[in-house]
Amino acid sequence: MMHNVCWKRLRLGALAIAMAATSAITLLPIEVAQAQSANAARALPDFTDLVEQVGPSVVNIRTLEKASSRGPAGGGVDEDMLEFFRRFGLPVPNMPRQGPRQQRPQQDEEAQPRGVGSGFVLTSDGFIMTNAHVVEDADEVVVTLTDKREFKARIVGADKRTDVAVVKIDATGLPAVKLGDTARLKVGEWVMAIGSPFGLENTVTAGIVSAKQRDTGDYLPFIQTDVAINPGNSGGPLINMRGEVVGINSQIYSRSGGFMGISFAIPIDEAIRVSDQLRLNGRVSRGRIGVQIDQVSKEVAESLGLPKALGALVRGVETGSPADKAGIEPGDIIVRFDGKAIEKSADLPRLVGNTKPGSKSTITVFRRGSNKDLAITIAEIEPEVSARKAADREEKPKASAAGQSLGLVVSDLTAAQKKELKLKGGVRIDAASEAAARAGLREGDVILGIANAEVGSVKEFEAALAKADRSKTISVLFRRGEWTQFAAIRPAR
Repeated sequence: MMHNVCWKRLRLGALAIAMAATSAITLLPIEVAQAQSANAARALPDFTDLVEQVGPSVVNIRTLEKASSRGPAGGGVDEDMLEFFRRFGLPVPNMPRQGPRQQRPQQDEEAQPRGVGSGFVLTSDGFIMTNAHVVEDADEVVVTLTDKREFKARIVGADKRTDVAVVKIDATGLPAVKLGDTARLKVGEWVMAIGSPFGLENTVTAGIVSAKQRDTGDYLPFIQTDVAINPGNSGGPLINMRGEVVGINSQIYSRSGGFMGISFAIPIDEAIRVSDQLRLNGRVSRGRIGVQIDQVSKEVAESLGLPKALGALVRGVETGSPADKAGIEPGDIIVRFDGKAIEKSADLPRLVGNTKPGSKSTITVFRRGSNKDLAITIAEIEPEVSARKAADREEKPKASAAGQSLGLVVSDLTAAQKKELKLKGGVRIDAASEAAARAGLREGDVILGIANAEVGSVKEFEAALAKADRSKTISVLFRRGEWTQFAAIRPAR
């Protein structure tokens, strides 16, 4: 009997332990699921506080222009959509012809709606930042605050190269935005945009940072996001989760004309650098050195003995420019500017552009297997010098067929041509096709050297080509207008 009691107790005890164990096992997944659900809930961003914080700093910008400056207003296409077509390079729809205006001559000088955009308060005393394309060609700019107050704005300055503009309204005590640090911005980070797409004021959209340092312009590495941006969002702020402005919404990528999940913002640090100059001088002063550059391909790097494909390949040097005076030559690879490495060709114009004109800098070039430091004085950027006209052809030149296998027909320079171009020798390209055309050469260019040999005449041109290995890339040094340039002809195989 005692054995039976003990056995029953043992069995009951084992059963209780098993049930407890089963209960613990069945509870574990529920607890894990609850924890995961809580973590997921915590991971989802809440933008409500950000909207309340930053929303009052975002403004609507409406631009007007006199009807007589561009003809009759209207035309069957919404102005907001026209701003979209103009900005993103899409073909403008055909507009129905307008009949003659009858008995309304007084409207010729009235301001007509032109476009709509966004902006944000930079300082409490009325400086507002937006895109240059938002206020471009506007006769009048109207800024509307979130409290519905309207102000006529004065355009302080606009910079088309970076698409940054600053306008000023006569108001004080405005809620200025907080500026963020673009360097701290991470790919995958949540961001928010506020603007006026299609004129719908204070519209909030959100997404993540898709990429940084996206090269879509000479002077700006854009921030790429998947935040929904549409016509009217231009000039509005891109905001991080700390309520700081990290960019200005500027462009989208689209094949259909609508938002496709790719938008670009100007980094705020670059925009502030530009806006400071606009507020101080009304314009932006940038440095230039007078070179035409290209990306360094693996093939070019190997042919020049460069260990790695990096830097900026000098395709051309403007005569009399800072680069010319410093001794930079076509075919050089610029690897450093003022000690800063040039990883890709787009790095150079940004570094040079941000350098104050008149400054003395150092450029490191890779030439004939080694690096060489060159001192250079930075000039101020200016409109591109137009190319000179083709030289006089009165003297009948001697033509050469030696370069026809490369697609080149050349002739000796006449005395008048040499005087005009200030050259002692060279051969003029009378026709360029096939391999030569693919390399970028064209009629009117003057070849100064080919296959690493100096060329002063057709005879020297033929001799250099006779010695050249036609199975390899052939280098060409040539003059086009005021520029001496470098090209590489790849013969057909």
